[in-house]
Amino acid sequence: MIEVKNVVKIFDGYRALDEININVPKGAIYGLVGPNGAGKSTLIRHLAGIYRQDAGEILIDGQPVYENPDVKGRVAYIPDEVFYFVQSGIKDMMHFYRGIYPRFDMDRYDKLRTVFNLDEKRPLRRFSRGMQKQAAFWLALSMRPDYLILDEPVDGLDPVMRRQIWSLILGDVEENGTTVLVSSHNLRELEDVCDHVGIIHKGRTMIEHALADLQDNIVKVQLVYQDGGSLPEGLDILHESKSGKISTLIIRGRADEVTNMIEASQPLFYDVVPLTLEEIFIYELGGAEYAVKDIFI
Repeated sequence: MIEVKNVVKIFDGYRALDEININVPKGAIYGLVGPNGAGKSTLIRHLAGIYRQDAGEILIDGQPVYENPDVKGRVAYIPDEVFYFVQSGIKDMMHFYRGIYPRFDMDRYDKLRTVFNLDEKRPLRRFSRGMQKQAAFWLALSMRPDYLILDEPVDGLDPVMRRQIWSLILGDVEENGTTVLVSSHNLRELEDVCDHVGIIHKGRTMIEHALADLQDNIVKVQLVYQDGGSLPEGLDILHESKSGKISTLIIRGRADEVTNMIEASQPLFYDVVPLTLEEIFIYELGGAEYAVKDIFI
């Protein structure tokens, strides 16, 4: 389990993390979501043991991460910009990681060779960004980590390789109980793989739920009333728009409760559906403030 308790990080007077709290259950795939500058990468670098917090606690299985080789030996981290020594190839990095990570599995490394099909001796600096990401996953998965921490992990990969990598990760979660924390702006992809989601904004946690619970508690409603008809009182409306006679509402509440209230107001037509993760992200962060704006010059 990953626990982040009231963590503060200040850079030159700027509070990048402002008493943030998150909890990642063991064996979960946790999506860390937030706008640019929310503090996602800063938080991830704390989880990887790169940064030391100014206040609060960062714990993995109850142990602090920073300067704790035993914990860090069970964590694999793939940043947005892949790390490698300037003149090194994949085989060079394999020997380096094999000397650091006690659970590095050479049998798995050899089996993954057929999946990634990369030249192990070619310098990584001569690889494309997508090929460097493939190399990073090849090495990270060979470490047999208990915790896999990913920052924009499949950015730059083609659709086939993206699917291949997620298949490998999901297989590790199912077979070995690997815990995955992933930050990405591709919310559609996160929705397919994550079972827990945390939304952060300005260095603080706004929402943290199992994805199913999050989708159960905010809904989209489209409806049409007869002339003189009106919405029932008591709805927690986050956003409302209208096109002709059709009103579209974003409402906080359980779908069954919202449905009962809408039915009681006797509309001519209505439809209640759960929101996508992308829609939840937009409206939880303030609706129209973060929605796409039409600018005419």
